[in-house]
This record gives sequence, C-alpha cells and structure tokens, in this order.
Amino acid sequence: MIRPGCAHILGIGLLAAMPAPAAMAQTAESDVPKNPLKEAYFGEQHVHTGVSMDAFIAGNRLTPDDAYRFAQGEEIMVNGSMHKIKRPLDFVAVTDHSEFMGEAYSLMNEGAPGYDDEVAVAFREAPDLKTALGLYAEYVLTPLAGGGDPHPEFFQGEEAIKSTWKKNFEATEKHYKPGKFTTIHAYEWTSAPGGSNQHRNVFFRDTNVPDMPFSSNEGADPEMLWAWMQAQRDDGKKVFAIPHNSNESKGLLFAEASLTGVPIGKDYAETRASMEPLIEMMQIKGNSEVVPNFWPRDEFADFENATTIQQFNGRGFVKENFVRYGLGRGVKYHADLGVNPFKYGFVGGTDSHNGTPSNVEEDNYSVGSHGLADRTAEVRATSNLEGEMLVADMNPGALTAVWAESNTRGAIWDSMMAKETFATSGPRMKVRVFAGQGFADKYDSYEAMVTDGYAKGVPMGGDYTGSEAPQFLVWAMKDPIGPNLDRIQIIKGWYADGEMKDRVYDVVASGDRLQADGKVTPIDAPINLETGAFNAEKGDPELMAVWTDPEWDAAQEAFYYVRVLQLPTARWTLYDELRAGVKYPDNVKREIVERAWASPIWHEVN
Repeated sequence: MIRPGCAHILGIGLLAAMPAPAAMAQTAESDVPKNPLKEAYFGEQHVHTGVSMDAFIAGNRLTPDDAYRFAQGEEIMVNGSMHKIKRPLDFVAVTDHSEFMGEAYSLMNEGAPGYDDEVAVAFREAPDLKTALGLYAEYVLTPLAGGGDPHPEFFQGEEAIKSTWKKNFEATEKHYKPGKFTTIHAYEWTSAPGGSNQHRNVFFRDTNVPDMPFSSNEGADPEMLWAWMQAQRDDGKKVFAIPHNSNESKGLLFAEASLTGVPIGKDYAETRASMEPLIEMMQIKGNSEVVPNFWPRDEFADFENATTIQQFNGRGFVKENFVRYGLGRGVKYHADLGVNPFKYGFVGGTDSHNGTPSNVEEDNYSVGSHGLADRTAEVRATSNLEGEMLVADMNPGALTAVWAESNTRGAIWDSMMAKETFATSGPRMKVRVFAGQGFADKYDSYEAMVTDGYAKGVPMGGDYTGSEAPQFLVWAMKDPIGPNLDRIQIIKGWYADGEMKDRVYDVVASGDRLQADGKVTPIDAPINLETGAFNAEKGDPELMAVWTDPEWDAAQEAFYYVRVLQLPTARWTLYDELRAGVKYPDNVKREIVERAWASPIWHEVN
C-alpha cells in the first residue's frame, strides 16, 4: 500500500539505470593489481546504523555514510562522544534491518512524508531509553505479537522502503575505493519466531541488486528468504546469506526439521548449502563455537559465552545451538543424504547498533555498542541489554578476514563464497591452512610456503579428496599490536558408528611446549591488573607446523578447523574499572584469551 503524500518519493530503479559512480567503480575494480597468493583483508560484515529501527530507538542517528567514514578511520560523534577506531578497515558491509526500513525514511529525513506525524515526532524526540522502548512496544511489538500490522501510522508504504534502500545504496557506492576500501551492498533479514533467532545477513556481489530487500514481514521462514534469493539469482543477481547468533536460536538453526516441521531432506539440504556458505562464529552477543557445558574436555571453551542470554526470552542453551555441533550434524547429513546443509565457513562481526563498524578493541570500547543501553561505563556495569543479556556479559565483537587476490568487491565476495575466510575475536592475527600431501617441515619464505600450499593442497573452506591421511600445513602470525601467540589447535569432528564425535589437537605451541604425548605445558603470562598491559616477553610471534591426522579413516566423514590462541589480554571490563572507577561483579572476567578460527576443510566419503 502506498499512502497519501508519498508520490514524490523516488524508487531506486537500479537495474534500469546504474548510477555513473557505480559503473566507474566497476571499471576501476578491473584495474586493481591481483596477488595470486592472496592477502588477508580485515573487515566488518554485520553493523547497523540509525536506519535500523531498533538502533534508532536506542538513540542512534548515524547513517551508512557515517559508518563508512568511521570504518576508514574518521573520528565521528557516537553516543555523545567523539570516537574512532584504532586502525582503518579494509572492507565493510552495512547490514541494516530490512524490516521497518520505510519508517527510517520518515524518521531520519526532514521534509519526508510522515516526518511530522506525531508518533514519528515522539519516536525521534523520546527523552530517554525507557520512553523510546515504550513507544516501540506500543506501536510495533504489540501489534506484531497480536498478528496485526507491525508498521506504525507514519509508515509511507513500499516506496519509502525503496527510498531508504536507495540511500544506503548511494552511500555504499560513494565510499567504494577499489584497491583501498571495499563496501558491499547488504542488509539483514531478521526473523525470530518464538524468540528463536533465525537472522541472516544478505550480501550482493555487485551493483546488480533488487529495488527493495525482502524482509521477515513478507516471509519469516528461511525457506521463503531462500526462494526470494533464488528468484534474484534467476534474474542474474549474485547473492548469498550468512546466519548469525546460533547461540540464540533455541536449537533451531541446526534443527532436524524445517520451521514448518518437515524433516530435512535432500532438497532442503541442497538449497541451504547453496544459499549459505558462511556462518558468523562470534559477535557482541557471544561466541557461538562451543560452551563448557557440552564440551567439558575443551579447555578453551569458556570464552565469551554470554551465558546470561539464558535469563531472557526462554533462550536456554542446548548443544544444538552451537557451531561445532552444526558442523558435526552436517557431516552426518552428508553421510545420510549425500548433501551437507551445514557446510559453513567462518566469519565474525559486531552486530553493533551504534553505526561503528568493527569497534572491536577491548581498550577502545568506551562508547559501547547499543546506543543509550551501554554508552558509558556506569551504565555498562549495572544494566542489561533489553530482552537479551547482561551488558557485562557482552563483548566488543569479532572481525572477518578474507584471503582475496585484491581489495575489491568482486574478489572479497568471491573468496567469501569460497569460504577462504577466518574469524577473529577482535585481533588482526593471520591464519593460513592447507590440506594435502608432500608439504615441507619448513620453508625459506612465507611466499614459498603459500605457493606450496596451493600447489599441493586445498585452502581453508575446501574439500580434501586424497586417499591417504591428510597433512595440514598450518601457519599463524600475531597481531602487530597484540601479544605473541600461545598455540595452534586443530579441531576434528567426524561421524562414525552412528555418532558425531570431535576432538581438539594441539599441533604447535610457542617455546617448544608441545610434548610427545600431545599435551602442552601451560604458559604463565598473566596480564598486569593495575594497567591492563599484556606480557610482551613470552610466546612466539609466528607459528608454523605440518600435522597429520593420527586417527585417519578414509571411510569416515570428517571436518577439520584451526583455532589459534594468543597470550592473555585485558577484557574491556577491566579497562572500565581502571578508567572510570566502576566495579563489575566478581564473576565477570577481566582477562581473556583472544583467538582466531579458520574455516574448516572437509573430507567427504561419497
């Protein structure tokens, strides 16, 4: 429905007339030199600006244009304070919610139809978070829960959605600098039936995008999203989706049946595998790899688990919430159906609702991530994120790194689709993994190692197809401004005798601490609790090894992924205490072990 007064709002019409800057950017992209050995590009694939209704409600008035400037290192006003990231990013995808994009047009653009509506004015001028949340509940959440129209009265219809999407598109094109800084056209499809998080971020390869995004208001089932995506592909567009927050999915992200209750079959598995090459391992609302409850033998499972999620919305943790379970269930599906629907590579993100991409450094988290809900240390020490978790249990978020031939939209999107990616919990450490045969124990140079890796093996995200036990060539380099590395681990998961199993192997450790029995002598490198400084003496800046699976069985379906651990560092909560004088409860961590996760390599039997 198009409501009165919106006739002058222009639709996007992207396919009919690509803006000149977009065409110029595509020409410039082809001129960027390529490195066949690939570079690691660090970036953000999950961030919200004021265009997202919930971010606006929490006080965010920043636009995608602001977010891209922030990502390139510019200082901007965030939650009442000037703020900047410590290091610019290589790429960013702004992923505003597609739901209520039309409302954002009326709320954020003076003179737009609906701007002066009394409810829009009340939304915009709410004096505090409590008032804003009350309005959001009254005009959006309550009608939505009752099955009614979730759009408030100032919503101007479909053309307003197109206008917001067009503004996001224009900002994304404006800041694309092939070879220097890449922007990706993207958005978030946000569905949470019964409080089960089914969210997906949707990414387009180029400027061939639809004139408006598909939202959960049109279809709340992922299969409906995939059907829409297939229609876009049939129309020549290149698109994939990335699910996130499996830790909040109530076990339904890796469920045995579709949302409609149909047991997962081959068609479903093929569609999901085609549409979703990646999964978000970690973000502000927790690390979804594992939790100690279900993986007690993993000594590093206790990391940013966001356990207080279980106090809200009935989101108790079950094993089926977690990525390692999903990977194992996937290889079992492959054994049963011949298709793995959960064959996921890894990315990380923030899900910041401040419009601040990858503001992930623990010692630079002074403005929080969710507007008025956590903008100061005093608020963070005592508050909860409405309906989600305690703020003290949140973290600054994670990073995505992509091994790509150039810092261009096409190269980064292609490598994401190929799963040649890794996630980190914030640091910019680098990780490479190859599975194959005939690797050397050492190389004269990094370039020689990588060349041999591609020549004799497959990189992260690939399939090992050899008949002998695979060799894994693993390498990691510390973050230039972070502490040294502790160790590299390989997590193997396999399916045998009707059971899903997994095991953590330590494959190389700093200081020759790896013993003959496979155990690692613990390293004593505590942080300074008076300053937050990390130990700068112990550990190694670079680790490399070749590891062969000692329990290889060619008849077993399996996955292997690498986890890299660095020495302990101070958590953001300690910096809040040192700088602002606040006090967090004793059970809140002050020290953490940051890490990286490389996308798996699979061995499939059939």
